[in-house]
Amino acid sequence: MERSPQFADGAFRNPLPPRMRMGQALAKWVRGAPNREPAVELPVLRRRAEEFRDAPPSGLRVTWLGHSSTLVEIGGARLLTDPVFSARISPVSFAGPKRFWQAPMAADALPAIDAVILSHDHYDHLDLPTIRALGPTTFVTPLGVGAHLEAWGVAPERIVELDWWESTRVAGVEIVCTPARHFSGRSPATRDRTLWGGFAMIARERRVFFSGDTAMFPGFADIGSALGPFDLTMMETGAYDAAWADVHLGPEQAVRAHQLLGGRVMLPLHWGTFNLALHAWTEPAERVIEAAKLAGAPLAMPRPGGSFEPLEPPAVQRWWPELPWLRAGEAPVVSSGVAAHFAAPLPLLD
Repeated sequence: MERSPQFADGAFRNPLPPRMRMGQALAKWVRGAPNREPAVELPVLRRRAEEFRDAPPSGLRVTWLGHSSTLVEIGGARLLTDPVFSARISPVSFAGPKRFWQAPMAADALPAIDAVILSHDHYDHLDLPTIRALGPTTFVTPLGVGAHLEAWGVAPERIVELDWWESTRVAGVEIVCTPARHFSGRSPATRDRTLWGGFAMIARERRVFFSGDTAMFPGFADIGSALGPFDLTMMETGAYDAAWADVHLGPEQAVRAHQLLGGRVMLPLHWGTFNLALHAWTEPAERVIEAAKLAGAPLAMPRPGGSFEPLEPPAVQRWWPELPWLRAGEAPVVSSGVAAHFAAPLPLLD
């Protein structure tokens, strides 16, 4: 960790430091906002391990398990990203953000997994009960995250820690840790003591990018140039706010980053599962649909538990309800006025 170019003065650093307006954020949380959680039962697909016995004909299939948890079947390997199947994401089981819907599969009911990819150590991406419920597998993480796993009983030989641009190979698939603009820590005392990152998954014929959590930064173009183009990008889209604009992308910038990465199809992640921001819970989905239309970017938006093959993605069908915020125009939906944003040669940083 100390030899990493990202490490200085006892912590990891972003080349482009994130800014968070904590006073503004706290004031907003005190005021609250409507429509932040579903009021109806949602159409979750319950899945079984037997359904994944046969490899996808195209060599690439992805199943959305909620938030940033996906099962990626690529090049004959099964890779699991940021698995979180607990009812709450919190240091304690009786408080903290609660899932909107039960996970489509239990952690101990998954098909055999070749590797688990962990983007960083925040509670909504690294979940102790889920990790302990998983069977024997390899864990691929940014620097420092492996210490959590060892403390939870994972054997050190099953942990691979990577710095940005370092890679490992699992079941014939190259896994590359890529830069991201975010932060880490499971308490204020451990802020930025571990690294965060995105990941590229590269098989002989297929390529997938997983953003983890990140804000917009110029590195997306570098990643696309070095490792792309990608058949699929899986991009963090929800839990945004102007008060923390430098730590999450949001819908429009997620689409822009997808373009810079050279993505063919985009799967929006990090929305529709937990109440982590003040926007309506369906707002990220509605905004990303409009942004993708303007950019000419194909989307895949399966319902929870749904699978798709990016080479032939199904048409987007809204599985979520239309909420009052959209009917009444209470929250902004991207308009044609941002079309120039998607044609710009460089990303916007604010």
